[in-house]
Order: sequence, then structure tokens, then C-alpha cells
Amino acid sequence: MKKITIAPVSRIEGHAHITIHLREDGEVESTQFHVTQVRGFEKFVEGRPYYEMPGITARICGICPISHLLASAKTCDALMAVRIPPTAAMLRELIHCAQVVQSHALSFFHLSAPDLLLGMDFDPARRNVLGLAAKWPEQARDGIELRKFGQQIIERLAGERVHPSWIVPGGVASPLESEAREEILQRLPHAREIIRRTLELYKSMLDRFAEEVENFGTSATMWAALVDPAGNLQLYDGRIRFAGMNGELIGDAAPEQYGGAIAEASLADSYMKAPYYRPLGIPNGIYRVGPLARLNVAGCCGTPEADRELAEFRQRFGRVPASSFHYHYARLIEITYALERIKQLLDTPGILDSQVRARAEVNAAEGVGVIEAPRGTLIHHYKVDANGAMKWANLIVATGHNNLAIGRGVEQVARHFIDGNRLREGMLNRVSALVRAFDPCLSCSTHASGVLPLRIELRSASGAVLDELRS
Repeated sequence: MKKITIAPVSRIEGHAHITIHLREDGEVESTQFHVTQVRGFEKFVEGRPYYEMPGITARICGICPISHLLASAKTCDALMAVRIPPTAAMLRELIHCAQVVQSHALSFFHLSAPDLLLGMDFDPARRNVLGLAAKWPEQARDGIELRKFGQQIIERLAGERVHPSWIVPGGVASPLESEAREEILQRLPHAREIIRRTLELYKSMLDRFAEEVENFGTSATMWAALVDPAGNLQLYDGRIRFAGMNGELIGDAAPEQYGGAIAEASLADSYMKAPYYRPLGIPNGIYRVGPLARLNVAGCCGTPEADRELAEFRQRFGRVPASSFHYHYARLIEITYALERIKQLLDTPGILDSQVRARAEVNAAEGVGVIEAPRGTLIHHYKVDANGAMKWANLIVATGHNNLAIGRGVEQVARHFIDGNRLREGMLNRVSALVRAFDPCLSCSTHASGVLPLRIELRSASGAVLDELRS
């Protein structure tokens, strides 16, 4: 049997490689998506004071620190058994929307646009952000400007763009200043113009990718995302909704009851856990999270412009678009929503109020915090002793939720596009592009909770397996 290895998968956050096994006739036999790094955050936080958890878990990743800060702070709120001030909740959602803007802009413009604007078969030496800047300079600038806008909001609210200490148990550390509010409002129209023209460009070029749309992770899976009480898009708070492939309601779970809905499996070929919907098991309980899942689960976005874009998206591809290629489209719609929501929050009475933090000691032994990170549902779950010292932690990160779906998508793309007898680089790039469509954050998603499978192989000089041990 022949083997192709894509190592590393490029233009993603973290480290992974893909193994493709070919039959003698050149057809794909099987594939594996390997995540090759290990993070030990669940273990080394044990014994730390609970109130340090937002700052510690934010260091899991430099791309997603706001997401972990928010999920961790919400978990600490539950441990303290407090209701944070309404203004604090609005400010947390505001910084979260800024995080969504900057993260989605990074994914679309810097990581995936080289494939989308230059082409999947473009010269790989120039199929990168520098090649994009040379051929599409306006779009490259737009990506920089849009991401900068999101980061500037984070900086104006929290004092730092990366790993700020402003999001704390009980709320936030300081109120929004009026001049910061005015500055954000002044810059907002420019950001909205960028996303409008980006959406128009993207929609105009989608017909060029009909084959990718048909073959990028279209196998039947469930969908999971937070929704508000009306069943609409929610990024900061809500219940976890599980929907079927066609959008039908399968079940809802309160954040603190996630364990009854989600189980985690270990895979032999990866250090990343594989969550699934517990009542249905594997494979029926495989689900996807993230921008596409959120739009497929939600009734609507809840802001005018985003809802118009969502209606057009559904008119073109159906009520529940199945192809993982549409994660790109969904990110642009969510940027539209986040920018509109920023405006709504800044215009809400009380946004400048000074009461932004509730204070308390530990009043509960266990807490759960859930948000929708840019890449999908993020769950933090902590247990503490009577003094507030961490006894146990579990993190279920967005990319982990998508692990099984990514593996399925890799196999589908490989089977369709790869011809082992006439191998071309563009074929392999499409396999990597499937992974990039999910915008995985592998640094966030590998953790030490549970028992990881161990496999040791003894191979001959020719590569033949002579003996094998499994844990």
C-alpha cells in the first residue's frame, strides 16, 4: 500500500499532519487526521486558586485568549454563585464581538483567501498572504484593517490586545470610557464597508468552486450551537442546541447539563479528543460547531443586515447548507452580525455605567461556563475545594467538537480529488483546504483529560510493521 503524508498542514493555528493510504490502483483506501501536540492545562491548573483561571487558560492560545477569558470568567461566576452587573455582561459581549471580528478576519483573509482568491492550484510558492497582497492588494489591506479594528476595540476596552486582565470573575475590571465609545463608533462604518464589499466579492466568485462545495465535508452530521430563548443566534450566552442534518431539533441542554449531552472519545491517531452527542453515540452523534453550525441551528441572526445576508445564503444553498466549504461564507455573515451587534451594544442605555463587577467568595463547589468562540462552542468546567483551590478541570474546545467531522471531511476530499497515478499539488492542497475551512485552533483543543491511547510499532528497515503494542 502506498502512503502520502501532508506534513505539516499549513495556514492553520497549531500542528497537524494528514496520512493518505492508497491502494495499488492509486485510489484512496483511508485517511487519518493527526493532531501532534499535547497541552496539559487541565492537569497543571490543579491546586491553583480559581480566580487565576481566566488568566491561566487565556495562555492556551494567542489567537483565542478572549474566548478562554470569557468562558473561564463565566465558570468562576458560577463558582461564586453571583449574577454579574448588566453593564458587565454587555461589555463582555462587546469585547467578544470584537474577538469574533478579528478572528474571522484572520481566518478568511490571511489563512483561506490565498486559496479562494489565488486559486487552489496556484503556485504554492506564492499561494500565501504575500502572494495575495501582490495580486489582490485592496483585499489584503481590507483584511488587515478589519482585523485591526477588532483588536483596537479589545485594546480600548481591556488595555491590551492579547492576554488582557480586564475580564475577571464577577464581571470586568473597569467601565467603558465615553471617549472610547465614541472612537469605536467613528471607526465602525469603515469596518462595515469592508465586510459589505468582501461579501459581494465572495458571492460573485462562488460558482468557481462548485466542485469543492459539493465535496468538502458534506456527509451527514448533527449541528450544535448556543441559541437565545427564541432560538436565534447567540455568541455570549444561551442554551446548547443540537440539531439534525436538516435542522430539526434533537435536544437542548443548559450549560451546566452539558455532560448529559456530550461525551468525549479518544482516538488512536490524534492527541485531540473527539466529542459526540452522547444519546446517539458514534457515528450518529457526530456533530459540527462553529459559524456554519450556528447559522444552521439558529432561526435568524437578529440584526437587519446579517439577517438579509443569511436569507440570501439560505435561498442559494438551502435552509441548512451541508458543505463545510460554506464555513467561509458563514464567517462573513457573522462578521456582519458582530459589527451590527457592537453598534447595538454601544447605543444601549447603561453601557457607560460604572458598576461592572460583583464580588464574592466561593459559594459552589462546581461551575460551568459556555460561550460561542469564533470557531465554535467552548466549554469550561471546574471543581474546587472549600478554599477555592482547583481540584479538577475539563475544557471542551471548538476544534475538538469538530474533530470527527474534520476526519470525515478529509477522507471525502481525498477520495474525490486525489489520483495516486497522476498526483498534483493542487489535489493535496484541497485536502488541507478542507481543514482550513474549519479554521482549527489545535493549540486550544488538545488536552490531557482522560486516557490517551498509546500505540507503539516496530518496523523493519523497509517500513513493514513487525510488531505492535496498544494501550
